Amino acid sequence: MIIDYINGGFELASGLFTLNHCRVLIKDKHVAGVSVVSIVFFTTWGFWNMYYYPCLDQTFSFYGGLCIVAANLLYVHLILHYRKLARK
Repeated sequence: MIIDYINGGFELASGLFTLNHCRVLIKDKHVAGVSVVSIVFFTTWGFWNMYYYPCLDQTFSFYGGLCIVAANLLYVHLILHYRKLARK
C-alpha cells in the first residue's frame, strides 16, 4: 500500500533527524532549550505506534517507527546524561 510507504518514509526521516539532534548534543556536550518531557511524550507515542501499525497491516510504517523510537530513546538518554554531568 502506497500510504504505508509514505508514512514509513516520514517515520524513517524523523528518526534520522532525531539522530542528528543526538549528534549535535554529543558534539556540544550540553543541553539548552530542550524539554525532555516533550521527547518522552513522542517516544511514548512511538511505542503506541509499534502496536498500532501492525493492526493496520502497515509494515513499513512499523519499521520506520522503530527507527524513531530508538532515536528518541537515545536522545532522552543523552539529555539526561549531559544534564547529570552539568550538575557535577
